[in-house]
Amino acid sequence: MYTRSSDRSRPLLFSFRQWLFLSCCFSCLLVCGRIAVTGHLTYLSLVWNLFLAYVPYAISGWLTGRPAVMESRWKTGAVLLVWLLFIPNSFYIVTDLFHLVEVHTAPKWFDLLILFSFSWNGLLLGILSVRKTEMVLQVVSGRRLSLLFVFAFMWLNAFGIYLGRYLRYNSWDVVVQPFSLFGEMLELVGHPLQNKMEWSMVTSWSVFMTLLYITLREMAEHMRVYKLQ
Repeated sequence: MYTRSSDRSRPLLFSFRQWLFLSCCFSCLLVCGRIAVTGHLTYLSLVWNLFLAYVPYAISGWLTGRPAVMESRWKTGAVLLVWLLFIPNSFYIVTDLFHLVEVHTAPKWFDLLILFSFSWNGLLLGILSVRKTEMVLQVVSGRRLSLLFVFAFMWLNAFGIYLGRYLRYNSWDVVVQPFSLFGEMLELVGHPLQNKMEWSMVTSWSVFMTLLYITLREMAEHMRVYKLQ
């Protein structure tokens, strides 16, 4: 038997949310330590990126704790629309690994640790946020349809990552400069053959993030079932 009854009653040192918070704090401390030693503000923007990754996690957590809101489809849809604008930020942090070859003011291993740490926490926040949203959609539309939404979310995530990394748009540019943003989007959609590399990037990332999400979701479910045996 994997788990004994005494194990189940044993109090945890920290809750999952507290461990997640400590992990995020560790990432931020790494950046602070680097700034203190080198005197350069390199990677300080990662703290802001991590905050943006937390926003959709907070939104999905707020929604799952509001049954009255979930009873209204238009209210749920409005909240999910805001969530959808910010969720690409959670997965976008992974692309900050590109910066590893651009900076030479600290040991590579330390910079790699910083970048990977932020990427890991961003992915965790994103996956947890998508899972919370999937649970909301299961209540609203059923399990099968909610899985289709997950595929759509991951594709839009990948599209958002491309817009952010290569075209340098942010979530709030939907309001700040909507015409420029939608013009770029129409150019991509209207000329797919001329943008084969761009669509290859979006498709590859969407498949990767979908597999990552489903694998971790099923692994968590497997461990939960196995633990109860």
